[in-house]
Amino acid sequence: MFGATVTATHYGAAMNRLTGLLAAGVVAAALIPTTAAAAAPAASAAQNPWLERRVLNIAHQGGEIEAPSDTLYAFETALDKGADVLELDVHATSDGELVILHDTTADRTTNGSGRVDALTLAQIRALDAAYWFVPGCGTCHGQDEAAYTFRGVATGDRPAPAGYTAEDFRIPTLREVLEAFPGVLLNVEIKRTRPETTPYERTMADLLAEFGRGTDTVVASFSDSAVTRFKLYNRDISTSPGTTQATAFWLNTLGPLTGITLHGHHALQVPPSQSGIPVVTADFVADAHRRGLAVHVWTINDRAEMERLIDLGVDGIMTDRPTLLEDVLQNRGIGVRPGHNRTLMPS
Repeated sequence: MFGATVTATHYGAAMNRLTGLLAAGVVAAALIPTTAAAAAPAASAAQNPWLERRVLNIAHQGGEIEAPSDTLYAFETALDKGADVLELDVHATSDGELVILHDTTADRTTNGSGRVDALTLAQIRALDAAYWFVPGCGTCHGQDEAAYTFRGVATGDRPAPAGYTAEDFRIPTLREVLEAFPGVLLNVEIKRTRPETTPYERTMADLLAEFGRGTDTVVASFSDSAVTRFKLYNRDISTSPGTTQATAFWLNTLGPLTGITLHGHHALQVPPSQSGIPVVTADFVADAHRRGLAVHVWTINDRAEMERLIDLGVDGIMTDRPTLLEDVLQNRGIGVRPGHNRTLMPS
């Protein structure tokens, strides 16, 4: 869902800010919902299907280390590897089309450059989304030309692998993803991080509704206001709170605050730690479950850390290595039920 650089910047800043607010005694007041969309109480276990879907293998960007980030090829192959949820990132182009790309610019993952919100859909669709992909490394610059095994597939300079087309290696639209993966669990991140970017939450909410999406989809964002705005237009879809509310919930598990409730959300999506301070602990997970919230942790690519988080009782793990996570889950006897639901298998 979120990269390491953004983690340090946003989560660290939120924790520092909320610690200061805590000292000033104003955190609780700041978290009181101010819109009708946020007025619903936190979901009970019976009302939240994400508490039954566990332990989820959530393919971050479709599994960026194993396939080109946020491409149809990545999403399709992630499911083949055992992923239960496809995690994807949404931006709006300059002409208002919703496209799937992790970064705010095209520079890191494609052969192009520039801010997504300053490019048209036609310009975005002309890019090679696999240009910098190296198997086992992910999006990696500075490698030998031969390392970029899918470079040129999107532009027709190299044949696509059997069963795929050039389209599968370009930047897809959100509509294309919804058309390609009906019934697949999705985790959709609003990546509108610049103040000057035109809001697109209503467009996204309407599109998800058009495809009948509801509690089979989680919408998340670093921005609390983006999530709140989305819920104004679509309250049927599951959501995860933004950074400020999630950090406040974490602070509450430490004991100084009481009564912090995340209104109307189904999941808490957080890093395992921040600046050396544990975020996901047994108490954190237990408190989330008591309040009817599933816990999804990002972005985990280490076997030992996957094992530790499963032992803590988390409900889902976001990873760039869905093949590795699937191996961990299978070795622990955590199998898949119909509908991409996992449960502990009898020993």
